[in-house]
Amino acid sequence: MRLARHGPAGHERPIVAGSDGVWRDLSSLTHDIDGSFLSDGLGAARAALESASLPPITSPVGRFGPPLSSVGKIICIGLNYVDHARETGAAIPGEPVMFLKTPDTVIGPDDDVLVPRLSTKTDWEVELAVVMGAPARYLDSPDQAAGCIAGFTISNDVSEREFQIERGGQWDKGKNCETFNPLGPWITSYDEVIDPQNLAMRLWVNGTLRQNSNTSNMIFDVAYLVWYLSQFLVLRPGDVINTGTPHGAALGLADHPYLKAGDVMEVEIEGLGRQRQVLGAA
Repeated sequence: MRLARHGPAGHERPIVAGSDGVWRDLSSLTHDIDGSFLSDGLGAARAALESASLPPITSPVGRFGPPLSSVGKIICIGLNYVDHARETGAAIPGEPVMFLKTPDTVIGPDDDVLVPRLSTKTDWEVELAVVMGAPARYLDSPDQAAGCIAGFTISNDVSEREFQIERGGQWDKGKNCETFNPLGPWITSYDEVIDPQNLAMRLWVNGTLRQNSNTSNMIFDVAYLVWYLSQFLVLRPGDVINTGTPHGAALGLADHPYLKAGDVMEVEIEGLGRQRQVLGAA
C-alpha cells in the first residue's frame, strides 16, 4: 500500500494505491495522512482497498505534496555510512550521531529548494526515511521496532556545510534552512518493503550521478536506530527518522560542486519512487 497527498501546497488531499497501482481517493476515511491516521487508520485503508470501495482518481494526480501532514519530530542520523564518514574526514561513530530538523523544513518531493542567502556550500543527501506508526518508548530490543513503523519514504536531507561545520555550535544551523527536507513522493507501507536494508539509492545533480549506494551499507540499521532512539526520546506516530546518507555528497568530492540556483537534483530509492527539485534563490 502506498499513501500520498496530492494537490496545491496547503490544499493536499489524501490518496492511496494498492497492488494495482491505481490511486484512489482516501478522503472518505480520513481528512489527511497524519500521525493519528497512521496509528489507527491503516487497517481500514487496507480493507477499503481490498473491497474496491474507494473511488479512483480519474484526472491526473498532478503535484505530490509531502506524504505526511503535521510531521512530528524529524530525527536525523549523521555519519551512518562508513564511506560518507570517511569522505568527510570524520571518525566512524561508535553510537548513532543524532540531530534534529524542524517540521517546517518539509516540502513536497518536486517542490523548489531554496539556496540560503550568502550560502556557498549547499549540499545534497539522499536518505531512507522511516515513518513511525506507533509509539516507541524504551523498546527492549531492535526486534520490537518493526511493530512501530508505518512505512518508508525518501528524504533529501539538504544541508549547508559552512553553517553546519564552520560556524560553530550545533549541526542544526546548517540543516534547518527553509525547504531543506523534500519528502516523498509517497509512504510505502512496511509490509510492502521486502528488506529495508537492501534498497538501491541514487542522487543526480544536473544529470550527473553523484550518489549511488545501497541501504545495506548503513552502520546502524533501521531496527537498531528505532530501538536506540527509543531509549532517549519517545517516538510517536507521525515522527520521521532520516537514516543517513552514503558517499558522494559535495562535501566529500574533490571539487566540492556545491549547489547553486538553477541546478536540478533527482533522487531515487528502489521501490519508493523518485523526487526532482530545482534550486532557487531565497
